[in-house]
Amino acid sequence: MSRFFANGSDSESESSEEEIQATNFNKASAFQFSDDEEEVKRVVRSTKEKRYENLTSIIKTIRNHKKIKDIPNTLTAFEELTRAYQKALPVISKEENGITPRFYIRCLAELEDFINEVWEDREGRKNLSKNNSKSLGTLRQKVRKYIKDFEDDLSRFREAPDQESEAEDEVVPLDSDGGDAGDDSDVEAKPTEAAPKAAKLAPTKAAPAEDDDSDDSIDWDSDSESETESSDDENQYQNMRERFLKRTTEKEDKDDDKRKDKRKEQKIKIRKRAEDDEDGEWETVVKGHVVEKPKMFEKDAEIDVPLVLAKLLEIMSARGKKRTDRRLQIDLLFELRDISDQHNLGTAVSVKIHFNIISAIYDYNQKISEPMKLEHWALLLEVMQSMLKLLLANPDIVMSESVAEENEEYTTSPFYVRGCPLAAVERLDDEFVKLLKECDPHSNDYVSRLKDEVNVVKTIELVLQYFERAGTNNERCRIYLRKIEHLYYKFDPEVLKKKRGEVPATTTTSVDVMDKLCKFIYAKDDTDRIRTRAILAHIYHHAMHDNWFQARDLVLMSHLQDNIDAADPATRILYNRMMANLGLCAFRQENVKDAHHCLVDLMVTGKPKELLAQGLLPQRQHERSAEQEKIEKQRQMPFHMHINLELLECVYLVSAMLLEIPYIAAHEFDARRRMISKTFYQQLRSSERQSLVGPPESMREHVVAAAKAMRCGNWQACANFIVNKKMNTKVWDLFYESDRVREMLTKFIKEESLRTYLFTYSNVYTSISIPSLAQMYELPVPKVHSIISKMIINEELMASLDDPSETVVMHRSEPSRLQALAMQFVDKVTNLVDVNEKVFDMKQGNFFQRGNMGNRGDRGYNRNQNNQGGNWPGQRRERNRNRNQQRGHHKNQQDRQQQQQQQVQTIDEE
Repeated sequence: MSRFFANGSDSESESSEEEIQATNFNKASAFQFSDDEEEVKRVVRSTKEKRYENLTSIIKTIRNHKKIKDIPNTLTAFEELTRAYQKALPVISKEENGITPRFYIRCLAELEDFINEVWEDREGRKNLSKNNSKSLGTLRQKVRKYIKDFEDDLSRFREAPDQESEAEDEVVPLDSDGGDAGDDSDVEAKPTEAAPKAAKLAPTKAAPAEDDDSDDSIDWDSDSESETESSDDENQYQNMRERFLKRTTEKEDKDDDKRKDKRKEQKIKIRKRAEDDEDGEWETVVKGHVVEKPKMFEKDAEIDVPLVLAKLLEIMSARGKKRTDRRLQIDLLFELRDISDQHNLGTAVSVKIHFNIISAIYDYNQKISEPMKLEHWALLLEVMQSMLKLLLANPDIVMSESVAEENEEYTTSPFYVRGCPLAAVERLDDEFVKLLKECDPHSNDYVSRLKDEVNVVKTIELVLQYFERAGTNNERCRIYLRKIEHLYYKFDPEVLKKKRGEVPATTTTSVDVMDKLCKFIYAKDDTDRIRTRAILAHIYHHAMHDNWFQARDLVLMSHLQDNIDAADPATRILYNRMMANLGLCAFRQENVKDAHHCLVDLMVTGKPKELLAQGLLPQRQHERSAEQEKIEKQRQMPFHMHINLELLECVYLVSAMLLEIPYIAAHEFDARRRMISKTFYQQLRSSERQSLVGPPESMREHVVAAAKAMRCGNWQACANFIVNKKMNTKVWDLFYESDRVREMLTKFIKEESLRTYLFTYSNVYTSISIPSLAQMYELPVPKVHSIISKMIINEELMASLDDPSETVVMHRSEPSRLQALAMQFVDKVTNLVDVNEKVFDMKQGNFFQRGNMGNRGDRGYNRNQNNQGGNWPGQRRERNRNRNQQRGHHKNQQDRQQQQQQQVQTIDEE
């Protein structure tokens, strides 16, 4: 006995010896030989078995990755599978006569189905990680490209996916842990049956390739079946411990086999039922759980109104419940409608079924934020119009939400049906807007969807006719508003033709229709929201057709600008759109000042895109949450209702230029000058700070360059910058009758350039000839005379008109540039002196209050001393007043001397 076990018992020594032997066995099992060959026995496998085993192990890996949706590893395993199949091609072509193994085709079909399922799940795809999403696209492309070579095999497999082939029986998938190739795989085989088959087949096919001297190959056929099974079982395990472990997959395999047997039995029953039909037609077998369509009525049932209504109630009672097939529900309702029409159960029952079909179609799309499918949209339009035609053709049918279920009447006239066609058409209109928002606005799909607006408006017209016949004022106001919202933003050329007398005065235009609908809402509406939206739409429509005075008066009388901040977001968006269009209308009607006032609130924020609900500006990460962004996207306007933002900005900047440049010239040396347009002023100042300014390229640069030319009085350069080929294409051609707008712009530029010229150079001239000014600015002489007269009356220009000589005599009251700068300097020095004196007085006051003067005197003495020195604020104000009076006296003397000199000159000339 070893000395390590000297103090222990016999049992302890035996157990320790066994542990030592076990560890030695594990270490040396790789290179020890045994005469009995019980632990290690050599097995010869054919090339086919090796290749097939490699393929099945990779297939099992792919299935495991698919279960947990590990797409990157699925892609890697698929690439390995294609390489392994390429290596196995010689064996397949030799052994299988070039026929692709069925288990390989099954794997490709399952992989294709998996990819299609993940790809069609849009919501799930959005939640995928970046790596999974990228790998999914790569895997989809590779699989679609790879399975083109197996299209015939895949089509045959999909026709009979449950059929088993001999190749699948021959394959024995082996794993490192001795398990099956997969849980749900059809490649799997039972260990007691498939292993002996493979063992018998392998030596016959591998024998020619082996040497004749090999004892293993010679004695292979002489082994009994039991020996083969035991040898296979022994070679499945790496060591003795794994051999005697309990297998946990037997029960799972049995359960899987039972489930497969049940599926096969179910599908066999369906096939037999199809064969037993009288017509003998084939029935499509659906993969997965088969939902049988319930029978509508018994064969011998007497179909009448109560039975149909009871069946309708039964179908609709499943609405909203879990596991309700919504598509089947719609099909059942259509079938019930056909049965009702066949048995002539009455129009009221048909209307009721129509309304429930509409509700079922709306329920099909569970997510309200997403648009419905196009097939359901087309079906909805058809059913809605059919129901409304029935209602209009049968005046004795009353369909209203106020009808209780127990008061419904379907047998005797008048018929009462519970339902609200107004709510249905409002939902229809909302779904149409969602469909437009979902489409790309620059694609043909958007145009095709926009064509549906004709059918939507027709449906609204049908509902309007029904409620005009039998409806409350509130319901009529709601449907009128829906029609207004489809009409207010559309331009009608007949309106302008009617103004010019090109069409008869009795012609009904969109303005007349809008006026009728809006006036009814103004008189009958009980809610503020409908009236407010109707007013805003009415103003927008007037502004669209250049009815400036009607639109302006309606804005001023309604006082909407006072309480619009308390309205809902949709109404505020409509208000912003109305103000933008009103500004464009004022600009077209030569009211530049009003145009600027209408657009300034929109443009000064720098966010007209968001205020008009035409898109979202990119913001920082935490400024807008995902939920807030989703809500704001739902408020966006469809693309065909957008207002051109570049046109809006150009009109605003040009209006600001026409107002700001003359004002700057008139108050050049005024320190308290205000800014008319902050945005335009910033653009002008940023351009002046640039050291090198090139030719203008963008719209803003054109306006700034035009402003600089106007400051010098050069109207031709200013007009060339504003009205040119590039600006016409981008901006001015978007106006109706663009030539008239360009002429109006040129005229305004001439007039404001003339005013700027007079403000800038009036101190240089003694007198100016009016005809020369008219020739310089290509304006009529009466127009120049009128402009100068207005400037003199408004005290903007210190001058007088001499009508006989047609000249403007300057009074030279405006100081020159040097005089103005000197006066500014004097004012600033005076202010500086006053500030210093105030600071000094404050310090002196604190000094005397602290009592640091000692016994030199009290506050009265100090005050007297200060008064003697003349440092009190009252004395300073008096000195400043005297100084200003003296300065004004000298100035008045100079003015009188100048006037006397002018009178002497005129007398000499006469």
